[in-house]
Amino acid sequence: MKNGIILCSGGLDSVVTSHYVKMKGYSNLMLLFFDYGQRNLEAERKFSKSCAHELKAEFKEIKIKELKEISPSFLTSDKKAKKLSRKDLKNTEEESKKWYVPFRNGIFLSYAVALAESFFIKEKKKFDVFVGFKNEGKESYPDATKEFVHKFNKLQKIKIVAPLIKKDKEDIIKLGNKLGVDFKKTHSCYIGNQHCGSCLSCMLRKEGFYWSEINDVTQYS
Repeated sequence: MKNGIILCSGGLDSVVTSHYVKMKGYSNLMLLFFDYGQRNLEAERKFSKSCAHELKAEFKEIKIKELKEISPSFLTSDKKAKKLSRKDLKNTEEESKKWYVPFRNGIFLSYAVALAESFFIKEKKKFDVFVGFKNEGKESYPDATKEFVHKFNKLQKIKIVAPLIKKDKEDIIKLGNKLGVDFKKTHSCYIGNQHCGSCLSCMLRKEGFYWSEINDVTQYS
């Protein structure tokens, strides 16, 4: 039996990753969800739980309220975000910076690795850790790159895997479609618990579906 811990936010990338890991023969799964005071918490939790239920995986939530207190990110505040158009996607570097939560993924991975080590110490069960990082090119957040995963793996013995790290959004959507993912049960919006249709994440979701040539079933407000 292969065991896996998956960082799952209920977003399209992490839900597709979860289904992919299940398909790869990991029969004992834990979906690890974090409450760090994000403004889209309700929807993220809802769809993470939904994914866990569908995959017959354990759902575990960890609260890190302090992260919101130290974070300057729009994601952990009620700052008004810019409504984007398609032409704004030609250069998203400045907009991306507004939503970056410092070292968030590093913190999440540290918890996941601690959990995996604990399972091995107590039960002699070996767990691999999975993340849904995707190809963002030069605009990747510093804690979501292939190099970051590689260096994190060198620091400890738990295996961290980012199976989508070389894929663009449209490729992930195609994979999710092949795996039978219900995209209505995923949440991408940065603004809140409904897809606004104009924030950076919603616009990238729209573009992904457009280029994948797969029908976008998302309801945007």
